[in-house]
Amino acid sequence: MSAKELSRRQFIAGAGAAALSLPFVDLRGASAAEDRPNFVFILTDDQRYDAMSCAGHPFLRTPNMDRVAKEGVRFTNAFVTISLCSPSRACFLTGQYAHRHGVVNNGNFKGQLPETFPQVLQKAGYETAYVGKWHMGNIDDPRPGFDHWVSFKGQGAYWDPLLNINGQRVQTNGYVTDLLTAQAVEWLKKPKSKPFCLCLAHKAVHATFEPALRHSKLFEDVKIPRPASIRENLEGKPKWVREFQGTALAAKEDRLDNFIRNYNRTVVGIDDSVGRVLSTLESLGVLDNTVVIFTSDNGFFQGEHGLKDKRAMYEESIRIPFLVRYPKLVHPETVNDQMVLNIDICPTILDLAGAQPPNGTQGKSIRPLLKGKTSGWRTDFLYEYFREGGFAVPTNRGVRTRRWKYIEYPDSDNTPELYDLKNDPVEMRNLVNDASHAKTLAALKARLQKLLVETK
Repeated sequence: MSAKELSRRQFIAGAGAAALSLPFVDLRGASAAEDRPNFVFILTDDQRYDAMSCAGHPFLRTPNMDRVAKEGVRFTNAFVTISLCSPSRACFLTGQYAHRHGVVNNGNFKGQLPETFPQVLQKAGYETAYVGKWHMGNIDDPRPGFDHWVSFKGQGAYWDPLLNINGQRVQTNGYVTDLLTAQAVEWLKKPKSKPFCLCLAHKAVHATFEPALRHSKLFEDVKIPRPASIRENLEGKPKWVREFQGTALAAKEDRLDNFIRNYNRTVVGIDDSVGRVLSTLESLGVLDNTVVIFTSDNGFFQGEHGLKDKRAMYEESIRIPFLVRYPKLVHPETVNDQMVLNIDICPTILDLAGAQPPNGTQGKSIRPLLKGKTSGWRTDFLYEYFREGGFAVPTNRGVRTRRWKYIEYPDSDNTPELYDLKNDPVEMRNLVNDASHAKTLAALKARLQKLLVETK
């Protein structure tokens, strides 16, 4: 083991011991007195909907994510309205589509976000904290709505990140997931006289995937399965997909295995973090009065259609994990197949806190779903993506229903796409030119236009 690796291990061990040695603070009186729940919102980066053992992953084991699902609800049809880090993160915070809140790419956003749910909570008497990746503009300075702030510029680094802690930049040593978790735990353990909201936004599992040293040898003997669509003939697929597949990582079989292993090794580090947060809330006596939400900013391709990364409207890119634990409303071991979106987080948290959502909120509170009521819930949603320079995926938009998906490319000559998800869940048969589905196609085109108008 190198000297640097040894120092990292020593630092992580020391950080963990320091966090565990912090004084016990019983928060039950503060939060229960006002009868308002606390919130812990955990957001990962690029984590697929199926990258959890509770979602049926063939070899990845995530016991702490599984615990949230077992003691709460797992939504099996959770989606982002835009599959890209910065815009999706703004969707979570504001409850608005990207074309409305203004963060449409991963560039240097210099505008101001509309009012966010932490700003509303802060005004409503909550103590708020943000720990982790911000990534809306290349900034790390404290943002409005947070009493406590820990972040870094842009994508940050997996090792030895430079953190901005309440306006002071601090050079750290160690693995970023562990460091952010230690910062979150330290804040949770500080005395509080108000209900609280912690946003813990991880860098992981963003590429390039760098696992913690303790996880670096996991899955070495696992045979990595291949997705059914990895080598589809691409007949009927749009031009950009056909052109991209020739250079895709998925076509390089010798590299794909390690790519997927490191991805899942990095997820295990996130699962460790979830475990530490749950244990901390439990030790403080506030776990059952805390709404724990676990999700991701978008999905990620691992060879499907010969693709890597995200941005496109195929399922692996737009579906996300979504778990909620709150025993006052949610029955344990619930599985819900209703469509929930990233824009639903903001109104949900504010609804549960007894606060009004900001003007312009476009998502819906999922409180009825948490109580088992599904009547009148959405049956479709709008997806959008705006092309960025240097990336193959063109501007696209579409509508997804419970059975159908229609995708169009308004700024290019790429072929539109129509998929019957009931009979073709892996999206290999584009039916857009199939005359037998002409009525369905026309209805979906009309619905897309209506959604574009409704969400302006």
